[in-house]
Amino acid sequence: MAVPALFLVLCACVWGFCHVEATPDTLSSLDSSFCHGDLEVIYPQLVIDKCLIIPEDGKLREKVSTVWKAPQIYFPGAHKKKMYVLVMVDPDAPSRTKPTAAFWRHWLVTNVQGSALKRGQIQGTTITDYHPPTPPQKSGFHRYQFMLFEQPPDAPVSLTEQEKSSRGKWGLQAFVKKFDLGKPVAALQFLTQNYKD
Repeated sequence: MAVPALFLVLCACVWGFCHVEATPDTLSSLDSSFCHGDLEVIYPQLVIDKCLIIPEDGKLREKVSTVWKAPQIYFPGAHKKKMYVLVMVDPDAPSRTKPTAAFWRHWLVTNVQGSALKRGQIQGTTITDYHPPTPPQKSGFHRYQFMLFEQPPDAPVSLTEQEKSSRGKWGLQAFVKKFDLGKPVAALQFLTQNYKD
């Protein structure tokens, strides 16, 4: 019985679609506890629906850094008539042991339509264009965190000119407080390292 199951998994990966599962021994309890709310981040050959470490096999680390564009974002719990703010950051720039450039802002989209999120799409106002995970060589694993906040009605969310001038050293907590975003309604993260390491 195990052979047919293995065959199906192998076929799925060969056909270009892998659903990577996290196992308890891959993440610390702190890293595992970050994820909540059924958020899904969908790359062409990789569906991330829980906290995990991207494996080396299948060149997934290389593809997420150098090949794939912005992922689809699916949030089944979105309210159709509400708007959301999507944030993607690296809290480990340039390394987890010395995060002197944290938070590195990889993606920021405001006015995200809840109806689109329910379909796995991002329709909103892009404030910071998507930048793929590109951890420096020999810097170890980096966490790439996706957070979805409910956007208060009639509240324009933007960056200051100073924030726009650099992606690094972004004051995420100050941003959340300034626009009264509260806690994320959903959050997800994956860990990866430079694909040449």
